[in-house]
Amino acid sequence: MKTRKVSIIGAGNVGASLGQRLIEKDFVDVVLVDIVEGLPQGKALDILQSGPIIGFSHRISGTNKFADTAESDIVVITSGIARKPGMTREDLLRINSGIVSTVSKEVSFFSPNSTIIVVANPVDAMTWVAHQASGFSRNRTIGLSGVLDSARLASFIALELSVSPSSVSCPVLGEHGANMVVFPRFAKINGKPITELLSKEKVEELTQRAINGGAEIVGLLKTSSAFYAPSAATARMVEAILADTKEELPCATVLLGEYGIENTVIGVPVRLGKGGIQEIINLELTPTELKTLQQSAESVRRQILSIPTV
Repeated sequence: MKTRKVSIIGAGNVGASLGQRLIEKDFVDVVLVDIVEGLPQGKALDILQSGPIIGFSHRISGTNKFADTAESDIVVITSGIARKPGMTREDLLRINSGIVSTVSKEVSFFSPNSTIIVVANPVDAMTWVAHQASGFSRNRTIGLSGVLDSARLASFIALELSVSPSSVSCPVLGEHGANMVVFPRFAKINGKPITELLSKEKVEELTQRAINGGAEIVGLLKTSSAFYAPSAATARMVEAILADTKEELPCATVLLGEYGIENTVIGVPVRLGKGGIQEIINLELTPTELKTLQQSAESVRRQILSIPTV
């Protein structure tokens, strides 16, 4: 039986942290790829040597050659520059679109049957670039967005109410960034709406902190951006696909008419399993909620229109 393989493009903080998370789950082989000689090899070797301590038996390796990713089941694209203090997601667009386009074409050549998960920012627009450059169907080009954003909001709600984070369910939709969308009526603690437990003002305060979650971390770290939570969110997506869990998660997805949105990418609830996205979940939104989601999508559409042809 063929051992399943996940390749991670970019061996920086997010990529290396994701590699460690996946190999410690011990269900896939992992390949770390980076253009910097020695970087992926050194990090992979360091992680590999923790095997006898942690108790995993799968292999993790590092390389500078894309050919070593051949026949991957999933390829995660983390490569691209990280957001720095004062840098907007639009600043990233100009640089990272070229990187993601080049990587996606390599993926389609070496692993034509794989699923791509995009982590590079701005993730909604970069998911569109990966979709176009790879030629993969939309169910096999998915972006990290709502899984991370929802975790950030859930952690803040849990802290506020002194409850377990695992008891909080709060899907975050829309653009990953300033225009992310939170509908409080969908946010619950053990099935109870948070609107019954928190004031409207407190919900708005926590939502705003989640919206600024990445920027808050960048401001504190000064020279880098978040990587622990993003890698955890990505690992959950990888596991859902390879284990065929059919878990419902909010992910950046190419929409072709769902929610009245055409040819753009935003975070919506999807069912993840074998082959990637198995279903796009259509929430019953009020006219006002639907308009809010469509306005968020319009922000991404403007980004997409500014991207050079991939």
